[in-house]
Amino acid sequence: MRAWPHKSPEHLHKLSKRSLESAQLSLEGSFAKHDSEEMALRLREIFQHYRPAISIEFFPPKSEDGDRALASKIEELRVFNPAFCSITYGAGGSTRERTLLWARRLRHQFGLETMCHLTCVGHSQMELRRILEQLRDDGIENVMALRGDPPRGVDNWQPHPDGFSHAIELVRLARSVGEFGIGVAGFPEVHPEATSPEDDLRHLKAKVDAGADVVVTQLFYDNADYWRFVDNARRVGINVPIVPGILPFRSVAQLEKFTTVYARTFRGPARVPEHLRRRLSNLEHDAQAVAKLGIDYATEQCRELLEKGAPGIHFYCLNESDAVSEILRNLQTTWR
Repeated sequence: MRAWPHKSPEHLHKLSKRSLESAQLSLEGSFAKHDSEEMALRLREIFQHYRPAISIEFFPPKSEDGDRALASKIEELRVFNPAFCSITYGAGGSTRERTLLWARRLRHQFGLETMCHLTCVGHSQMELRRILEQLRDDGIENVMALRGDPPRGVDNWQPHPDGFSHAIELVRLARSVGEFGIGVAGFPEVHPEATSPEDDLRHLKAKVDAGADVVVTQLFYDNADYWRFVDNARRVGINVPIVPGILPFRSVAQLEKFTTVYARTFRGPARVPEHLRRRLSNLEHDAQAVAKLGIDYATEQCRELLEKGAPGIHFYCLNESDAVSEILRNLQTTWR
């Protein structure tokens, strides 16, 4: 088992020179398949080889300027040798082509183990099968199987007439198409559409029983919610790694947005613990101090999670490298 900071696997060392040489490739360029492609690790193997497994999530930019900026951020974060990176899939499948392009770019240009998000929204079963076949043929070994959110401006989620209604159906399809590593979402504060916490865990266990290898959680700001979720999951027989998702805030406005827009829960917005609100109340007129608190608080969260045995940390970085880089540098003093 490899400790973090991870030493790049041998095949990534072989790729590093080629990856750097190809850094100028445009998104529209071709991505050569490397000799080491068959050595790509799937999620189950990643969490066997790396403890803790540090991973970072990006979203596909909408412009060439955004592409260049993200490429630069990825280069900055590569120095921490993440166990894998993921690329999101826009609401309603709105970023489908750019998601697939960036999945290939992460894997073949940057030499990173890659998990590509895929959602059921707006796709027929045949379209989803073709996307999975394309990912398989492109050497993308891992997928995050999600039901997905409705397109912007649409309140109620509706399946495609020939599509799927639940993530479990996508898990089953992915398992039938290839030997993917499959991640699914978990909700420490309970899915907003669940009828009860128990109902939410039943659905999660069904996804794991259908073939999911890893659970990645929605963001949270109180580690007690994560550990409660893990304990309850273990009690119902969910034994795969449950990876905490961390999103550092840089302002009070960001924190409010993250908890109300990005992290809807069974009881409303994601919870901000009282001890964090007290720390923020002392700094409300000092933007720099709030930004520093966001970094410090996320570092504290991560350090405690890792010290108590979390299998890794999944960072939602919002295509910015500064906050995650600083947190990882802070953690390196513990995990050397």
